[in-house]
Order: sequence, then structure tokens, then C-alpha cells
Amino acid sequence: MKAEFKGSYPSIATMPKPDLAEFAFIGRSNVGKSSLINMLCQQKDLAKTSSKPGKTQMVVQFLVENRWFLVDLPGYGYAKISKEKRTIFGELIQDYLIQRETMNCVFVLVDSRLEPQKIDIEFIEWLGVSAIPFAIVFTKTDKLKPKELIDNVANYKAKLLETWEELPDFFITSATHKEGRDELLKFIEKVCKLIDSRV
Repeated sequence: MKAEFKGSYPSIATMPKPDLAEFAFIGRSNVGKSSLINMLCQQKDLAKTSSKPGKTQMVVQFLVENRWFLVDLPGYGYAKISKEKRTIFGELIQDYLIQRETMNCVFVLVDSRLEPQKIDIEFIEWLGVSAIPFAIVFTKTDKLKPKELIDNVANYKAKLLETWEELPDFFITSATHKEGRDELLKFIEKVCKLIDSRV
């Protein structure tokens, strides 16, 4: 797959004029976002992975197949960054998701090994209130036994149904086993074709 780094931007104002569909990826720090991006694009070092959480601090754009942009957003919920930076990250994320007119879907990454985390649920609720299209991506599923994964996904869906009438799209992924790649790319292609049909 052809994918290339296009730039890192500290604000929406510094980003290039929107011209292609954009699909954003976000999650708590250390959820496996960079590994998932590299797996999707079949390039080992496209997105920089780090054992130190909080590495992504800007909006990062990758052009995929000259057709759409994959956007890597800063992680949220990392306690070791300053309060000031958390505020800046929050404003940057909100500005991008609300103002960027070509942002077609944000994939919210959650660690499949954990019970529903308050910060993830709150972020998902904010997306709903803000009418921002999103899907949920379970990561690190290779770390669980099949039944554990089924139970954890069911628990997550049950938690969301406490406040949601309808569930978003869900994807099961493992960067290690390359699981979920085809499903995610088919979803993105479907959205791109829908956009093309409207032009």
C-alpha cells in the first residue's frame, strides 16, 4: 500500500486546504495507535512507535493511495504531561474534529484487555453530543483468549447501551496478527465511494 507522511501540524490553521477525505485515529496514550496505523498501511515505521506514551503531540497526516488521508491525533488521558499541554491537546483535537470539513470518521481505539474506561466513555459521549461520526476499534486482541475477547466486547457494548440507542461500528484488531485490516480498509473505501457518488 502506498502511504506517505505529509506533515505535522500544531493547529488546524496550519493544515493544508482540505481536498480529500480524512479518517482520524485517536485513543488513550499507549493504546497501540502507531502500531495499528503501521499495520494498516503495511509500513513498519510510518507512524513512530514509542515505549514512552504521549509521543504524538500534533495532528499528523499520511496520504494513502493518493486517495484519502489517515490522520494521527494526539492521545488523551496521559497523566505525565502538564495540565497546560493537556488543555492544548484537547483544544487541538476538538478543533480538528469539529472544524475540519473533510474529516469523515474518527476511529476511537480502546484496549480490548480493559473494562470500559471512564475517559474513553466520556470521549465517546462527547463525539455523540457533537454529532461527529465515529467507530470503535478494539486493539491488542491477540493478548486475550477468544472467550475473554467476546466477553470484553459484550461488556463494552452493554456499557454503551446504557446511554446509546444504537451502537456504532466496531472493529476487532491486532497489529501483531494483522487482524482487522481488511475490515477497516473496506469500511474506509465504502465511505470514500459514498463521497465520490455525491460529487
